[in-house]
Amino acid sequence: PLLMQLSNTDVAKFAVLRHTFPGVDIHARLIRHYPYAELTAHVVGYVGRINEQELKILPEAEYRSIHSIGKIGVERAYEDILRGHAGYSEIEINAQGKPINELGKIEPTPGADIYLTVDVDLQKVAYDALAEYNGSVVALDLETGGVLVQVSKASFDPNLFVSGISHADYKTLNSSKNKPLFDRVLRGQYPPGSTLKPFIALAGLEHEITHMHETLFCPGYYQLPNNPHKYRDWKKWGHGKVNLDIAITQSCDVYFYDMSLALGIDKLSGFLHKFGFGKKTGIDLKGEKAGLLPSREWKRINREQAWFPGETLITGIGQGFTQVTPMQLARATATLANQGQVVTPYIAERIIDDNREIAVKHPPAKNIELKPSNVQDIIGAMVHVVHSARGTAKSIAKDIDFKIAGKTGTAQVYTIKQDEEYNEEEISFNMRDHALFIAFAPADDPKIAVAVIAEHGSHGGSIAAPIAAAVIKQYLAQ
Repeated sequence: PLLMQLSNTDVAKFAVLRHTFPGVDIHARLIRHYPYAELTAHVVGYVGRINEQELKILPEAEYRSIHSIGKIGVERAYEDILRGHAGYSEIEINAQGKPINELGKIEPTPGADIYLTVDVDLQKVAYDALAEYNGSVVALDLETGGVLVQVSKASFDPNLFVSGISHADYKTLNSSKNKPLFDRVLRGQYPPGSTLKPFIALAGLEHEITHMHETLFCPGYYQLPNNPHKYRDWKKWGHGKVNLDIAITQSCDVYFYDMSLALGIDKLSGFLHKFGFGKKTGIDLKGEKAGLLPSREWKRINREQAWFPGETLITGIGQGFTQVTPMQLARATATLANQGQVVTPYIAERIIDDNREIAVKHPPAKNIELKPSNVQDIIGAMVHVVHSARGTAKSIAKDIDFKIAGKTGTAQVYTIKQDEEYNEEEISFNMRDHALFIAFAPADDPKIAVAVIAEHGSHGGSIAAPIAAAVIKQYLAQ
C-alpha cells in the first residue's frame, strides 16, 4: 500500500483527483484490533508491517498481497495458522487506467481462530495488583499446565503497531526506563532469592543430607572453616535454634548455607535441573530465555575458573550466579505442588479452522522420582510460611478459608559489602531488592500455582505475596 488509514478528507480529495493517478485505487480492508491493549500485549502480541529483512526470507507465494506479519506473542508463534491466505483478482485495464474486464479471481481464505488458556479477568486482577511496580505474574493450571495469567509490566498498547508505529511513539516506548517492550515473563532473568529454598530443602531430604527435625543454631551469620568472611543472614541477630521447618517458615539463610555446603554444588545443580531451572520451559511462544543454573562445569567453561565453596553457599539461598525467568519459577512451583509431575506451560488451548477443531498437541507430563513424605514435609513448611505466627507471609492468611503453600523471596540487585548494612531508605529505588513470592493452593488439593516478581519491591511478604493471594482468591472463587 502507498498509504494506510486514510481519513474521510483524504478519501474525498482522492476522489476529486482520481484521474491524475492512473492505476491507483482505494480499498477498504480489515485490520487487527486488540481490545485488551496493555493488559495482554506481551502474550497476545501484535501484527505489524512486514519489514525489508522479513521480506527477504518470507515465501513470496504465501505472502502475496499480505502486508502484515505476527511480531511477538501468539501472533508470532501461530502466524502460519492465524494468517490465512489473501485473495486477488487479475484485472484488465484500459489506457486511462480504468478496469474493463476481470480475467481471474482467487477468493481469500480466513485464518484459524485460536482460543487461549489465559483468563482475562484473572489477568486483570494480577495486572492491577502489581499497581505501581513493574514485574511479572504467572499462574498455571496445575492439572494441564495451561497458562491462566501471564502479566508483564510495564506494558504497551499493541494497536500502535498494527498499521505502522510512528517514529515518535516508538522512540517513547523504546527509550522508556520502564522497558514496556520487554517481555519480563519469558525474557526477564532474576535471582530467585529465597523462593529457591523449598527446592534446596527437598534436595537435602532426597539426598539424606538432613531431616525435618535436625537443628542448627543461627547466630546471624555463617563462616567456612578457617575463613574470616561472614555470610550474613537477613536477620541480623539470627534465628537461634532452628530445624528445617522453621528454616523455611522464617527463611533462615544460615540453615541453607550449611545444608548447601553439605550437598555440594554438583548434587545441588543436578537436583534443581530436574525442576527445570537452567533450561527453557518449552512454552508455545517464541523468544524464551533459559535462565542460568550454575555448576562446576559451567564456571569452568564460561569463566575459566574453579568453583569455590562460598559460591555454593550463596547458590543455596538463590543468589550468586543463579537466574530464573518468572515462567520457570511458576513451572517449578507447579512441579512441587504436583508431587514431581512436570507439565509444560502452554497458551493455545483450542484451534478452530473452517468450523473444524484442530487438535493442539502438548508434550506429555514427565515425573521426577521423589519420596512422597519428603514432598509433604516441604509443603507443610510452605503452609507455615503463610499460616503460622512467624511465617514471612502471614499477612495474606486473613479472610481465606483454604490453605496456601508459599515461599517469600528477596533478590539482591547489588552486592552489599561485608561492613555495610542494607537500608532501603538510603538507596535509590532502582537499586532496591526485588520482591518475590511463589505459591499454590489449596495446599491439600492444589489447583493453581503462582509466581510473582515485583521489581524493587524490597519485601516478598508484604509486596509480592498479596499479589499472588489476590490471584488465588479470585481463581478459587470462580
